[in-house]
Amino acid sequence: MGVALLLGYVFQTNGLRFTTPGKNAFLTSAYCVIVPFLHWIIIKKQPDKYNVIAALTCIVGIGLISLDSNLNIGIGDLLTIICGLFYAVHIVVTSRVVSTRDPVLLAMLQFAAAGLVALICAFIFEAPPTIIETGDLLSLAYLMVIATAGCLLMQVFGQKYTPPSQAAVIMTLEAVFGTLASVVFYDEVLTLKLTLGFVITFIAVIISETKLSFLKTASSE
Repeated sequence: MGVALLLGYVFQTNGLRFTTPGKNAFLTSAYCVIVPFLHWIIIKKQPDKYNVIAALTCIVGIGLISLDSNLNIGIGDLLTIICGLFYAVHIVVTSRVVSTRDPVLLAMLQFAAAGLVALICAFIFEAPPTIIETGDLLSLAYLMVIATAGCLLMQVFGQKYTPPSQAAVIMTLEAVFGTLASVVFYDEVLTLKLTLGFVITFIAVIISETKLSFLKTASSE
């Protein structure tokens, strides 16, 4: 759990260096489409037709978001897609171990594992900072307490009582909130192509995780 979480953060953070927060949020949400296929690899349960349709739909959405006029994908978008893969691994691993274990202890252990590996890598690959501004410390405090410890602890608690597919659907709202925040705080401009890509990607996630059951319920009523 810790290693998968760390790799997800590493690729997402580096992806943010080269792409916008809105695109980063929606491309990350592709992990929900990947989850059923990872379950197939682990427990040999073949994805259904809705998972396949969702995967193909998601590819179209990602293409609209990431590909330029020359059909090239930016490095930031590519790193973010890889991040989504590791988040999918994290969800699958969490769902397999949380049912019989203490969620708080699991959250603490995954943070400790991720932090230890990150610390080792920092000494190997990064130069120590010479100056740390107050604003940087406040940003780090927010990322550690709210965006990491708080969110991941609630996720582990939630997955103890919620099936992985339902948890994945709820967590896709991250893409919506990420885009709104990007528009408000980052001044991201939503072009028609980008907006269409967001919508198609979100539809793919909903298809994969709900099997369009809400349409069946509505028709039966």
